[in-house]
Amino acid sequence: MVGFNLRDIVSISDFSRKDIEAVLAKAADMEKTPKSKKDTILKDKNVAVLFFEPSTRTRLSFETAVNNLGGSVIGFADAGVSSTKKGESLSHTIKVISGYADMIVMRHSVEGAARRAAEVSKKPVINGGDGANQHPTQTLLDLYTIKKQFKKIDGINIGLLGDLKYGRTVHSLMYAFANFKNVKVYCIAPDSLKMPKNIIEDTAGNIEMKETSKLEEFLPELDVLYATRIQKERFVDEFEYEQIKNVFILGKDNLKNVKKGFRLMHPLPIVNEIKTELDGSEMALYFEQAENGIPVREALLAMLKGVKK
Repeated sequence: MVGFNLRDIVSISDFSRKDIEAVLAKAADMEKTPKSKKDTILKDKNVAVLFFEPSTRTRLSFETAVNNLGGSVIGFADAGVSSTKKGESLSHTIKVISGYADMIVMRHSVEGAARRAAEVSKKPVINGGDGANQHPTQTLLDLYTIKKQFKKIDGINIGLLGDLKYGRTVHSLMYAFANFKNVKVYCIAPDSLKMPKNIIEDTAGNIEMKETSKLEEFLPELDVLYATRIQKERFVDEFEYEQIKNVFILGKDNLKNVKKGFRLMHPLPIVNEIKTELDGSEMALYFEQAENGIPVREALLAMLKGVKK
């Protein structure tokens, strides 16, 4: 496809602006196309969906996308049922499965696992999240959601709230926004969960960024607030998690001073950081955001089906 040059989807850093725009355009086309007119795109194709780490939306939306395109799904949702439990290396697992499947979608708890899988696989690999590193397909559906809502990405003012240290979704978003113009990113986190310095340095020349530990400081300036949960599974010290888990809880009371058209996003799952009273509000965009995973992932599967043979 014109403007799309990737053979694997490992990191959003591998994407040019043209690549991103090509995916978003393809996703818009997929969303408008009836299932009956796209259910042969992956005819006779097997897609291995390998989830070494728990998932609901990413795994099920990929499986739905494969089914919508007429493909077949193989794989597992629990690493405990795979031969890695017997001690098999990731490299050997991927080499074997790339002989069974035409594409591999993988989530893993170890940072860099997706890159390693892509290096040894004979078939395209799509990263469904690797530890606290990146989650590129989530980022693409986030961008698609913003583009649908605001008709643009350039010039957006977005707040990233919560766990910015371990949150792979916000790491990927930082790199993605660096491809666009006049984007302002407000990183809102306690000192112990601030955005990693290397990501700030990598993107410093391309986006305007401000940091704060106070939600209210920049809230009136935001078009979008992208909230994240405090990720218990990333903490070595459970006491530290207990001390910080309730640092931000969003409700109608603390979102009074937002601008007209303000929207609230979240990659899900929500634990307690957004009160249920906001679920049905006009500002809540997170359920639509999750639904957008299907056309975006359909687009990626369709665009990768003929590469890396």
